[in-house]
Amino acid sequence: MTTTSAPDSTDLAALGPHAATVQSILQAVGPELPYQPHFRSFRGAWGAYLDEGPRDAPVLLCVHGNPTWSFFYRAVVEAFADRFRVVVPDHIGMGLSEKPADFDYTLETRIQGLQDLVEHLDLQRVTLIAHDWGGAIGLGLAGRQPERFERLVLSNTAAFPGGQAHSLIRLARLPGLHQLLMGRLGLFEKITVKHATRRGLTPAVRRAYLAPFPGPRERVAVKAFVRDIPLQDSHPSMKTLRGVETGLQRLQDLPTLLLWGEKDWVFTPAFREQFERRLPQATSVPLPDAGHLLWEDERNTCVQTLRDWLQHTDVSAAPHP
Repeated sequence: MTTTSAPDSTDLAALGPHAATVQSILQAVGPELPYQPHFRSFRGAWGAYLDEGPRDAPVLLCVHGNPTWSFFYRAVVEAFADRFRVVVPDHIGMGLSEKPADFDYTLETRIQGLQDLVEHLDLQRVTLIAHDWGGAIGLGLAGRQPERFERLVLSNTAAFPGGQAHSLIRLARLPGLHQLLMGRLGLFEKITVKHATRRGLTPAVRRAYLAPFPGPRERVAVKAFVRDIPLQDSHPSMKTLRGVETGLQRLQDLPTLLLWGEKDWVFTPAFREQFERRLPQATSVPLPDAGHLLWEDERNTCVQTLRDWLQHTDVSAAPHP
């Protein structure tokens, strides 16, 4: 696996031309994300991540999906960085990370990118918190390195083939429409900020979600995420996804929380029920009035539910390899 080509940095000047992009996004987001990003080069592209809290504490590793970024987990950082080390990467092409046109935006490379960061930081005693396509990425790594992980928190996600793709996903993949809808019009992220919550977003929060994706060039990874969803056996990422599915068997004994927005029109309750069958020891907490962006709809409930569950499943006294 290709690893870093430059040391980690919090100095924007070290990022070269990408520094101006980061500054522009941070200016647009403003005080909505009051944390210092770190940067690490993976396969020649700068990847951003947040790293807050005590360095020797148990880890909350928060993995986002599409078309969100680390901003989605700001409530987790705020609520838990006093006693956990909270690490929140932006996938290459998303958030504050670089968005190269020629990057290999596939599930396998996403898993390897997360692995590179986890191994570099030597994260142990990890609770994985994953949402949307971050579930396949995070669980992909957990299945390969289960010794690093001690708990799972899964929300509105999938890690196995066979789910019914929403009609918007199928429409966005059609030849001739993909570039128009996903690139020029930015349909995917605009629909997300308008329709993926039940309560709606404030103008400031909406701007923050959209800030990393102002034009077609910056939407390359948003498009690639949709294109990389394996809906047929012949899809190049299907083998990787089946490997993620197989890896779930190595994680069945981990305490698991299924915190689910039940009004999600993409990852519907049917996906939660699949996880309940595959991880029968999981604790399910359906949120009946929350949509896909459940941390926006039910922030206080999500924080309190996660806090209670982490206390109930505290494994800090258990031996670690």
